[in-house]
Amino acid sequence: MAEPHAFSRSIENLIADFRGVPGDESRSKKRNDQPLGAAIDKLLRKYHIGDDAPDHTIRKHWAEIVGHANAAYSHPVKIDGKTGKLLVMVSHAVVRDELRLLETILLQRVRQLHDCDKVTGLTIRAGG
Repeated sequence: MAEPHAFSRSIENLIADFRGVPGDESRSKKRNDQPLGAAIDKLLRKYHIGDDAPDHTIRKHWAEIVGHANAAYSHPVKIDGKTGKLLVMVSHAVVRDELRLLETILLQRVRQLHDCDKVTGLTIRAGG
């Protein structure tokens, strides 16, 4: 006589629940279950889906922040999650030096934008 098929623990617990008998919970992992709507809302906020992330807002207003001449030779890349610094790539040394001189003013302009008040500084690199 053949041995019965061995099911996974989760299937065994599902069958036990269906039969109304206690299942084997000895090594099962407990999950933090939450309603689907709450989980989706959390993901939408985390990944800025449906609204502009701070770095998108900065890119949209970059020419206003640094001026059209400097914007032609530079672009914001991303905000570092750990330090809060905005990475700016430049393709011309003169523009790099000018942005470094104006860093305090540029940082004030960036912080005035919606949801960009947590930017702590600028990291300006060549390679644009």
